[in-house]
Amino acid sequence: MRQAVMYAPGDVRVEQRDKPTLQQPTDAIIKVSAACVCGSDLWPYRGIQKVDEPTPMGHEYVGIVEQVGSEVTTIRPGQFVVGSFMASDNTCEICLAGYQSRCIHVEPVGAGGAQAEFLRVPLADGTLVATPELPDEDLIPSLLAASDVLGTGWFGAVAAEAGPGKTVVVVGDGAVGLLAVLAARQLGAERIIAMSRHADRQKLALEYGATDIVTERGDDGVTKIKEMTGGYGAHSVIEAVGTQESMMQAIRCTRAGGHVGYVGVAHEVELPGLELFFAEVHLLGGPAPVRRFLPDLIDLILKREIDPGKVFDLELSLDDAARGYTAMDERRAIKALLKP
Repeated sequence: MRQAVMYAPGDVRVEQRDKPTLQQPTDAIIKVSAACVCGSDLWPYRGIQKVDEPTPMGHEYVGIVEQVGSEVTTIRPGQFVVGSFMASDNTCEICLAGYQSRCIHVEPVGAGGAQAEFLRVPLADGTLVATPELPDEDLIPSLLAASDVLGTGWFGAVAAEAGPGKTVVVVGDGAVGLLAVLAARQLGAERIIAMSRHADRQKLALEYGATDIVTERGDDGVTKIKEMTGGYGAHSVIEAVGTQESMMQAIRCTRAGGHVGYVGVAHEVELPGLELFFAEVHLLGGPAPVRRFLPDLIDLILKREIDPGKVFDLELSLDDAARGYTAMDERRAIKALLKP
């Protein structure tokens, strides 16, 4: 089968690899209908995260179930499924508390590489959610978004306790940040401030429900947010980047007693203890428990009440995966969808 493999920073190739097979009786094999390039894939692409060997890429996927293991009971061949980037049994105490991404038996689905024609999904019963019937073709991008960036943005908004009467700030205008705006609007936030310097992303943020755009960043951005909130700061702040600057910007934009939901994959982020002590804010984040939200998100998409698929502004054949990485790296695309 064809699969995208990263050999080194800036070096992504599509090559022939062995089709995955069932390894455990709880596995499923799916034929991938669509995959995509994630902002987190750019960390190794840019050399910030080490690449030690040729690495299959991709952890966002939707597709048709081709085969299931002998112990899989709720998923069957022929179903269209959406899955989380973290495999979970969805039955352990951590899963039942809503944190499936930290399941006691958690496995990263991306280890198999979802930017491919086929994918092995571990713990299929707990990881995959089937649609009632095969979805319309135009809904596939939105369902693909649900497998990570929508669920991640949603978790960021929930962790930040976005809701009625709240002012929400979103730090980061990538796909996760933009869908955090959508989530905050769906959760009923009164005011949503998107921090963005890019006109195309600002436009989509406004379409998704942002009420204000702030172009300043860092300390200047914090000053602007304080000015807009009567000196208090926001009730809810979603951090969707993963850098030292973005994390501190998020914390400093938050009022005392407010909530920060951080979902950007952190790289070399260190929190100053004394400042954090006196900030007196709530912090909750990490790898999003996408599986918690999938049933409701899929329902909203199938009812056409939300359209998260708009974050895909570049669609390519899987064979052109390298172009998708380059376009996102150069910020010529928000998110690249790959069709096997």
